[in-house]
Amino acid sequence: MGMPITIEVVDDTAKVGMLADLFAYFSEVDERFSTYKETSEIMSINRGELQIADASTEMQEVFALAEKTKAETDGYFNMQQPNGSLDPSGIVKGWAIFNAANLLRAQNVTNFYIDAGGDIESSGNNEEGLPWSVGIKNPFKQSEIVKVIYPKGAGIATSGSYIRGSHIYNPHNHQSELAEVVSLSVIGPNVLEADRFATAVFAMGKGGIAFIESLPGFEGYAIDKNGVATMTHNFEQYTNL
Repeated sequence: MGMPITIEVVDDTAKVGMLADLFAYFSEVDERFSTYKETSEIMSINRGELQIADASTEMQEVFALAEKTKAETDGYFNMQQPNGSLDPSGIVKGWAIFNAANLLRAQNVTNFYIDAGGDIESSGNNEEGLPWSVGIKNPFKQSEIVKVIYPKGAGIATSGSYIRGSHIYNPHNHQSELAEVVSLSVIGPNVLEADRFATAVFAMGKGGIAFIESLPGFEGYAIDKNGVATMTHNFEQYTNL
């Protein structure tokens, strides 16, 4: 996926090979959905060699999620790129983390933490017996944490331009530069739900935080180009143990 993935399992019931199986799953997802590998399934679709109706169950599931998110965000999430190709990356990461977490839950693991490129699903407590905590970085000084949150089982996804540069565009205006907001974190019921909205709300610019405010069960924290932070009204519930 071109990003670091961290998995921590602290249950005494953790089995040998459990982590290897999870990383193998992430590799499988990468082989199927990578837009950087000519042999991937998504690239076969983009070249017209494979019809979506004939694609794998996993591909069709992600495409359905992408269409659902497009409808729910007034088109601010759109996996069709300006050049006409399809890139479901804005859905795949959260989807894959969520599935990996469910693989652990199926093995009765209750204390774990999965972080892929800043998108996080966690459950239970860390090795010290305390709730997992997540730091939101200062986009202008990444060694600095500006806010510590305790997800308490919720999922977290962050979109921004401060690490990978400008890689998100406004589907309604491909030429407009998204410069007002530099970091936007979304907390949702799980990482899949948080991630599928994070890209869209970043593409909305300064209006994105208001969109999150309108979503039941979601909270958000945005930092603009001037370093000013704006949060949803109930975001602070995640800053206290």
